[in-house]
Amino acid sequence: MQKYLVANYHTHTPRCKHASGTEEEYVKAAVRAGIKVLGFADHVPCPPEDGFVSGIRMGMEEAADYVRDIRALQKKYEDQIQICVGFEAEYIPWYYEKQMALFEELGIDYMIMGQHFLGSEQERVYAGMPNRTEEFLIAYVDRVIEGMKTGSFLYLAHPDLVRYEGEETVYRREITRLCVALKDMAIPLEINLLGILEGRHYPRELFWEIAGEAGNEVIIGIDAHSPDQIGKMDYYRKGIALVEKYNLHLIDGMGMIHR
Repeated sequence: MQKYLVANYHTHTPRCKHASGTEEEYVKAAVRAGIKVLGFADHVPCPPEDGFVSGIRMGMEEAADYVRDIRALQKKYEDQIQICVGFEAEYIPWYYEKQMALFEELGIDYMIMGQHFLGSEQERVYAGMPNRTEEFLIAYVDRVIEGMKTGSFLYLAHPDLVRYEGEETVYRREITRLCVALKDMAIPLEINLLGILEGRHYPRELFWEIAGEAGNEVIIGIDAHSPDQIGKMDYYRKGIALVEKYNLHLIDGMGMIHR
């Protein structure tokens, strides 16, 4: 087993309002851990609607500074580590084109999908809440597959976040549909170390059993919200244990080349 992650593409910053530490502290922690590629993927800003102010993402006016600050670290540490800048984003069909225009303007390197909500954040339909409604799970899987078909996302973060607690046969059917679709598109699934560290409802073993049966590629993501979450071997080993238990195809990087 390798000592630790070669690459982590799931790193947050204090701009999301629920993370701590400076961007440079994350970089230094990654260098100490022996990571070769560090990707920042903070929660994507979304235009406010009806006066709504998000408590979990940066404001639109902060996006340019976010990219500028990461690019400065990229240059400062170029001899020690490769740094990339991106966003963790939901796929929202009615906002997608504007979102992609923003990304083009900012010149980011990549985007990962973190589908926390079925629609927009303002609608407050959080997929991680317990739910026994078959239609909700179907709609969630439909939305993820639709978003991935755009070709805009590097991988699917915490794919087992959706918390369906109804019939196991329904869960198996829909998650198999999700896993097969993403395998066909060659899009990896993320084993999320923050979920392990904080004892969340994910990683969900049944999900990874299904992913193993489908033959998906998987990648490990720290989902770091503080610098001290980087380099925690115990949690990395638990992620590796899932890989080994369900015979998952682990990849250690995405071939990212920064601008």
